[in-house]
Amino acid sequence: MDHLIQAIFDGIVDGSRAVVTQKVQEALDAHLDPQTILNHGLVDAMAKVGQLFEDGEYFVPEMLVSARAMQEGLNLLKPHLLAGDIKPMGKVVAGTVKGDLHDIGKNLVCMMLEGAGFTIQDLGADVSPDAFVEAVRQGDVDLVAMSALLTTTMANMKVTIQALEEAGLRGQVKVMIGGAPVTEAYAQQIGADGYAPDASRAVKLAQKLIAA
Repeated sequence: MDHLIQAIFDGIVDGSRAVVTQKVQEALDAHLDPQTILNHGLVDAMAKVGQLFEDGEYFVPEMLVSARAMQEGLNLLKPHLLAGDIKPMGKVVAGTVKGDLHDIGKNLVCMMLEGAGFTIQDLGADVSPDAFVEAVRQGDVDLVAMSALLTTTMANMKVTIQALEEAGLRGQVKVMIGGAPVTEAYAQQIGADGYAPDASRAVKLAQKLIAA
């Protein structure tokens, strides 16, 4: 049966949605364990894609194509994972901060995190501090992930962290930030728990913050 898992893995790395959907369905029909399909087919494949990106062999377009293929497979798996009461890695609330409409990077991070076993609540772009606070208040959130692509909107990351503090919720969640103008130094300056320069490292950072 391992050939099906390998085919799913290869399909994601190659970015072939058709192959991934066909092979995930075949694996489910063959009664393979959904958690095994998730971990060894999808999660391992996205880790490989992340590695290819870090090695300079893949770029953002390739990552996006692979992430979309993974998403197709995940959509088929989700009902089975929920039925099996599989515990996710953690819940992430993600969004691009107020005033910023860029969402390709944020979307990629969300897809990569979902591929790594996290539950994602994507608030979209141009998200106000209050909307982040409300999402955390509604419960069971482990991590807030904020993105900004403009130097002018970066300040809203700090405003959002302050809003979480004022609402008494900051201690309940880890906060990670990213986006082109964002730096590690800025993350420390505004009191975020971490910074990731790209989607691949965002997954590693999220795993580290959840483990901590």
